[in-house]
Amino acid sequence: MPHVPALSDVAQGATIDATIDATTHAALNTAADTLTDEARRRFLVLGAAAAGGLIVGCSPTDPRGNSPYKTAAQAGVALNAWLRIAPDGHVTVTVPRAEMGQGVYTALAQLVAEELEMPWALVSVEPAGPGRVYANTALLHAVLPFQPDDQGWWVQAARWALSHSAVMLSLNITGGSTSVRAAWEPMRWAGASAREVLRATAARQWQVDLDQCKSHQGQVEHPATGRRLGYGELAALWAARPIEPPSKLSLKPAAQWTLIGTSPKRLDTPEKSSGRAAFGADLTWPGMKRAVLRTCPYVHGRLVKADARLALAIPGVRAVHEFPDWPVPAVAVVADHSWQALKGAQALVLEWDPGLNAGHNTAAQQQTMLEMLEEESGTRFRNLGDTRATWAQAEQTLQAEYQVPYLAHAPMEPLNATAWLEPGRLRLHTGTQSPILARWRAAQIAGLDIEQVELQLPYLGGGFGRRLETDVVEQVTHLALKMPGTPVQLLWTREQDLQHDVYRPAAVARLGAALIATPAKAASAAAPNAATPGLQLGGLQIKVVAPSLSEGTTRRLFPGPLTEAMPTLPDKSQIEGAHDLPYAIPNQSVEQVLCPSVLPVGYWRSVGHSYNAFFTECFLDEVAQALGRDPLALREELLQGRPRHLAVLRAAAQQAGWGQAPAAGRARGLALHECFGAICAQVAEVSLQNGRPRVHRIVCALDAGTLVHPDTVRAQLESAIVFGLGAALWGQVPMDKGQVQLRGWADYPVVKMADMPQIETILMPSKEPPGGVGEPGTPPVAPAVANALARLDGRRRRSLPLDSPSGGA
Repeated sequence: MPHVPALSDVAQGATIDATIDATTHAALNTAADTLTDEARRRFLVLGAAAAGGLIVGCSPTDPRGNSPYKTAAQAGVALNAWLRIAPDGHVTVTVPRAEMGQGVYTALAQLVAEELEMPWALVSVEPAGPGRVYANTALLHAVLPFQPDDQGWWVQAARWALSHSAVMLSLNITGGSTSVRAAWEPMRWAGASAREVLRATAARQWQVDLDQCKSHQGQVEHPATGRRLGYGELAALWAARPIEPPSKLSLKPAAQWTLIGTSPKRLDTPEKSSGRAAFGADLTWPGMKRAVLRTCPYVHGRLVKADARLALAIPGVRAVHEFPDWPVPAVAVVADHSWQALKGAQALVLEWDPGLNAGHNTAAQQQTMLEMLEEESGTRFRNLGDTRATWAQAEQTLQAEYQVPYLAHAPMEPLNATAWLEPGRLRLHTGTQSPILARWRAAQIAGLDIEQVELQLPYLGGGFGRRLETDVVEQVTHLALKMPGTPVQLLWTREQDLQHDVYRPAAVARLGAALIATPAKAASAAAPNAATPGLQLGGLQIKVVAPSLSEGTTRRLFPGPLTEAMPTLPDKSQIEGAHDLPYAIPNQSVEQVLCPSVLPVGYWRSVGHSYNAFFTECFLDEVAQALGRDPLALREELLQGRPRHLAVLRAAAQQAGWGQAPAAGRARGLALHECFGAICAQVAEVSLQNGRPRVHRIVCALDAGTLVHPDTVRAQLESAIVFGLGAALWGQVPMDKGQVQLRGWADYPVVKMADMPQIETILMPSKEPPGGVGEPGTPPVAPAVANALARLDGRRRRSLPLDSPSGGA
């Protein structure tokens, strides 16, 4: 494994001299297999604390080669895989993650521009094409069953191995709040490498020592003589006579940052505010046809018969295609325009067989999970101390069961994709979080090599994990095979988007607490305001029953007998947020039970944390009540030795006015949760209006390490809170007689302007590397609101959604 420099060295701008062993050389050569020999020599492998080996493409040849993203409009010199410089000095940064509103086009460009010493007005971006150098090396770390603060050689070795696996698989995937975390070092190193190459070119041109040349605001200066050369001129000089990137580089110390930590104008704002931004459905190719589906309304149902005569009689309808063997059987209507296709789909006369799930409903799924909670022994994800002995010695025990429903992703832009099959190639245009998987599945279906599948990536109108899936790409590829030579655009309706989602799983949990006697000498310090003197939390038991996310996703992406026969394996994503609590509870047992699911399940914003935070933070309030403790005081006690968590918790509580009486008829609740490398605390202030919850204010504090673009972080927190609040109050996916009972927004409400609470965000200062910001704001919302409602009326709500007849069961 390569030498790993300390992060403190990197922060101080120390020169890093990476040493490379044979294994790393082999991984490097595999990652650079699209490069020429000369370009491959210009790759740098740099030590990284998170992954052990970090690949930064520093090459005069763009490693994308014949990338489908490359257009005739591109101009300039590519100094490495991450940037190119135009003759006028403008820099275009290649961004390897999808822009779906989270601001990665801006934040990742800042990383390069900071080290390159570029004025922000001269920076633009373009999406990355295929290439192993663009792999998301942080994505697979989430599968490791480690605690957030676990250290040791085995942890670094596992992360190193998974990082290089991501490179080998070219996993250019956007998800897991990893975009900035994965780019934090490679994109800064890319900027630093280009900066030093340009300085060296200037020094050669002027015949002066390199140390006499300074980079500043898009140009290199020679202060002694006043000479200056812009980056555009220098890039052209370098292209004529390339200079090897230096073997030793240093990053700027934080004290010298001028872009990182500031909030320059977002690069996607002008297009989005003017209506010029292009999303998937905005595409128009010459001669393109539109297609709309009629999908089977039954989960795992099948198509029996289709009568297309009325549809084909509609002017503009060109063809009707049956796809009875799709995972969701469907009939497609192809027309000149989308309205004609929609009317044609409505005119189809179809007969469906509901299949084996004709009698399945939401209550049956809940009953299955509750039975498994009683009967099944699970996989132990944490076994700390001796819970058996603790329960035997307990003065008092508590036990509670919690439930959450399935949830839909419901991005504002319904799924869509366009395909054009030509001789020897397939052109795709779709908003996807996983370009490599989309191309791979399309190639399989079309019988092409993956290099023959070209993908154009527009802006995404929301993702939340839904666009990690490849179903719409598979469908449009099948359509393209039916009509070679003609581009076809497939549009899903909102009804289909809600009825054929891959849902956030439903889950149930049983939590138990053992309250043990407090040693007499420590009683006053441990419980100064205890109404139940002499007791403290000595043990915690958690058992979570929910479907496996990883199993379902694997079987969808790799259909066939091999995955169908694959045994069910432990799944960290199902139990995350329960097995890795930050609280100092000496005895803990955390079990996972994986249950079958009729509905398909997938990754949803914050994944397992979305429900495990609700289970654990609500139950901790129940423990506080049993001990006669203030919920804040109990958490403070359990977080001794966790200064970052304590600071976040206290910041939110202080700004919210915890300890002070709220307005009449209101109450406050709090929750703390750590996920995706960030710590988030929220305090919700609520009331009941005509018996229904009303959230007036949410105060949110976040420690996400170093913040690249603080305004975007605030926007992401507000977005995550709104997303989580709608799910907490109203979100559920009812199923009856084998059909999902959702038709549109009326059935699946989201937070509207009239529902919006006042949101206040506190961004904690930090010198730590960046954490995630897109997801950590979602998990604490539901428990904060539920805890506030319990303090308001004394009724403990152990099921979601909160604003429903079952809320508070």
